[in-house]
Amino acid sequence: MSRRRTLGTTKKIALLVSAAAVAGGGAFVMASTSNAAPTPKSASDSTVCLGLATALSNNQKFIADQRANPDAQSEARIANREAVVAEIERKQEASGCVVGESAQDSQTAQPSQPAESAAPSGPAQSAEASEPAESAPAGNAGDGAAASGQQVCNGSTVTLSGEGGAPAASSNQFPVGTKLKVTNLDNDKSTTVEVTSVSGSCALLNNAAFEQVREPGKFLIRRAVIEKVG
Repeated sequence: MSRRRTLGTTKKIALLVSAAAVAGGGAFVMASTSNAAPTPKSASDSTVCLGLATALSNNQKFIADQRANPDAQSEARIANREAVVAEIERKQEASGCVVGESAQDSQTAQPSQPAESAAPSGPAQSAEASEPAESAPAGNAGDGAAASGQQVCNGSTVTLSGEGGAPAASSNQFPVGTKLKVTNLDNDKSTTVEVTSVSGSCALLNNAAFEQVREPGKFLIRRAVIEKVG
């Protein structure tokens, strides 16, 4: 009787130890799952990520164009835009987007999901403020010949260049000194800015100008009206 009681007690202890081990393993799995990093969102999943991917694409295209057709100021412009690219990539990481994802152009397909909020970090400072004025590249006349007061860049989305400084725009259609009025139809906010440099888009706003017309948390204006006013 005594031996059977001893064996029974030993078996009970073994069963309790096994149960504790299984429970501990389950808790470890749950903890590991809950601590797993979230999967970054792509431009097709988020309006925020699409706006940042478009801004990145615009700057990368500008850098490629400068390298393909360099002039005396290209090295300084490229250095400035590379700093802007790094700033946009930091914003992508902070917003939970795929870092380094670049849209093909500003007409990339829009996402089906609603926009998420994201707090942008401080903008990179533009070195182009001290550069001499630039002219729009030849062969891109297009809307550049439009009369004052005429709507231009029809169908274009508007995003930010990532550059700092006073409110301004850059364009591959309009020469430096042209004044453009950009209206966001989603919130009826508008800003009038001067083109100060060349970019890879019909109209690209710097950070300060974009802040004047943006909706909170968005890096892309999908419904915009752009007018040449001077």
